[in-house]
Amino acid sequence: MTIGEERDGGTAQAWEALGGAPELVGRVRYRGVGSLTEGPLPVAELARATVGACGLAAAELAAVRAGGGAADAAPLVVEEGAVATAFVSERHLRVDGRAPVTFAPLSGFWRTADGWVRTHANYPHHEAALVRALRLPSATPDALRAATLGRTAVEVQELAYGERGLAVAVAREYGDPQPLMEPVRESGARGRALGAAPAGRPATGVRVLDLTRVIAGPVATRTLGLLGADVLRIDPPGLPEADDAYADTGFGKRSALLDLAGTGDRAVFEGLLAEADVVVTGYRPGALEQYGFGARELLERWPGLVVAELCAWGWRARGPWAGRRGFDSLVQAGYGIAAVCAGPGGEPGVLPAQALDHGTGYLMAAGVLRALAEGGGRGLRFSLAGTGSWLVRGLSRAGAGGGAGSSEYVAEPWLRVTPSGYGVLRHAASPFGEWGVGPSRWGTDRAGWLPR
Repeated sequence: MTIGEERDGGTAQAWEALGGAPELVGRVRYRGVGSLTEGPLPVAELARATVGACGLAAAELAAVRAGGGAADAAPLVVEEGAVATAFVSERHLRVDGRAPVTFAPLSGFWRTADGWVRTHANYPHHEAALVRALRLPSATPDALRAATLGRTAVEVQELAYGERGLAVAVAREYGDPQPLMEPVRESGARGRALGAAPAGRPATGVRVLDLTRVIAGPVATRTLGLLGADVLRIDPPGLPEADDAYADTGFGKRSALLDLAGTGDRAVFEGLLAEADVVVTGYRPGALEQYGFGARELLERWPGLVVAELCAWGWRARGPWAGRRGFDSLVQAGYGIAAVCAGPGGEPGVLPAQALDHGTGYLMAAGVLRALAEGGGRGLRFSLAGTGSWLVRGLSRAGAGGGAGSSEYVAEPWLRVTPSGYGVLRHAASPFGEWGVGPSRWGTDRAGWLPR
């Protein structure tokens, strides 16, 4: 495809959802071969489109910071191989030669009296909650298997959520439609004026407060970090992150701990907010509101901010779901994706990547970049279910770019070796360039901004 001649359908859909000018879509060209074609759903098309839209948003911000407008955004080329590799970055990670732990023994699909349930127990507190909820005699797969067989899937689900655990009944039909992005409010104020930026680093000088965990939000913020932003991730000291997860998603940022319930740490946090340009949040709806730091409160006190919120089940989800915790694997189960990916024996299946996580991450980064290009002062909402809804309803395998997937694809050209706070990492490169340095250890950095 020649630049400007043809538009990729998925990229056009993502760019439209982000509010971008439709005539810019033809400036994105895709080259090479990738993978992610396994299964019945257009995962490769989702991956290509979300990365392409993010690259286009970066080009738009670069043009604006150079004194032009969106129409001056430069053409760009996205490598299909880099996209395919980045979308399974956690699988390629090696920490001093060791493969990471991706799913714990109590995380997975379990047969129930009327179907299947999916559990997520990668974090110790979630495992403990599951053990309590089902009164397991031991935290073992055999004990969990016996407990789920005697209950319905919804019963297991509700017992787990009742104890702040995570289990979702495998749905046989797709969930309700959700928007890919929801612009929820504009403050009427403009953010700090941004001057010129170095080539390839359009977010230089932008300060991003990262209040996200696991994959989707951290993918967004590590992308912003690669594009030049000063990204500072803040976590509560009592909720540790898995080392392997942070070794993969901690590139392009620093990490500090603050207890928002403490007067001193709260004052430090408010000082960071006063000098921030962007806040990216990934906690369940209502979690930050209890401290007075929900999106509405943030934009009322600091109206020039860009606030990008992420939730699992969608902001329009019915009943209790909008306020519930969730991960990519659980949303695949609860949204009907696991059922459509089932194998010949009927056991639920999974997508060839945690595509809801990674795709939503690139869309969030794109939304932030577009909001900065338009002057800031606005709130945006994203959800894993929104990306899932687009995957099953909006995308098709047809489209420009050659249909990423080929026996010629190999990951090695897109793998890098970099020292880090966790030792030497083998990791996936970003589709947008090189980080240069690896992540520090989680929670060990100073809670302060770098000099501009």
